[in-house]
Amino acid sequence: MNKELKNLIFFITALFFAVIIPNSLFIIHTANAATNISATTAEHYAWNDTIGWIDFYSTGNVNVLSAQLNGYATSSVGFIALDCATSPNGNICATSNFKVSNDGSGNFTGWAYNDAIGWISFDSGTATSSYPYQVTINNSTGDFSGWAWNDIVGWISFNCLQPDICATSNYKVKTSWTTTPETATLTSSIFDTGVSTGVAINTIMWQGSQPTGTGVKFQIASDATSTPATWNYRGPDGSDTTHYQPTGDNVQSQINLAYHNNHRYFRYKIFLTSNSGQTLSPRVDDVIINWSP
Repeated sequence: MNKELKNLIFFITALFFAVIIPNSLFIIHTANAATNISATTAEHYAWNDTIGWIDFYSTGNVNVLSAQLNGYATSSVGFIALDCATSPNGNICATSNFKVSNDGSGNFTGWAYNDAIGWISFDSGTATSSYPYQVTINNSTGDFSGWAWNDIVGWISFNCLQPDICATSNYKVKTSWTTTPETATLTSSIFDTGVSTGVAINTIMWQGSQPTGTGVKFQIASDATSTPATWNYRGPDGSDTTHYQPTGDNVQSQINLAYHNNHRYFRYKIFLTSNSGQTLSPRVDDVIINWSP
């Protein structure tokens, strides 16, 4: 082999499960086992003038998910099922397929059901409706707002701001679910280049898929020994607050040799970020490190 710099490419495939969320190097948003509705008394009630308070916390099974609501609330007329798969009678989707859907950004559509009063609509279905309405969640606070409708009992308010009576009756429904990205990380094993005098770590690239609004980025750690006191994971400026962020899969990102030269061993840390609604995730199949002695 000639004396010119030779390039060796490591194909590094890693699988892990992140339950953002961390396992396959992609992020999965899953349902919580317990409710994510606030336990605070003033933060788990909706109101209707005919049937009174509707409690979204007491059953302990109401959850706001990125795709829907599930579980059931309690009221003076009985349970209100938010999803046919998690009704008080179990999964009844084979005979009555319904749910309250979440678009991933906290905007609800669809139907809930109660045996006494029937269907409860969470949106009017069209912007041109004579009386447009919709139940939504504030992106940053988790507060519900807006109105639902039932043909028998009428309007259901999810926040005292609608109809502006908070001074006399302070209530709302609040969840810990918010429309913020989820992030998972994976730290690789230690890779030995086999070159005792060390190498130059040149580029990093990944292969997989990256839906719009998601992110894939890296930090690199390297050392002359395989057992340093600390592995320092660095971005382009040498700090642990910046990242190498290729513009997409199969795109190389240049590594700053000021921090990764003449080192025999290296590792990487990968950061995966979902979209803000936690409905889409990148998938990384291979990580490719290019180095030369």
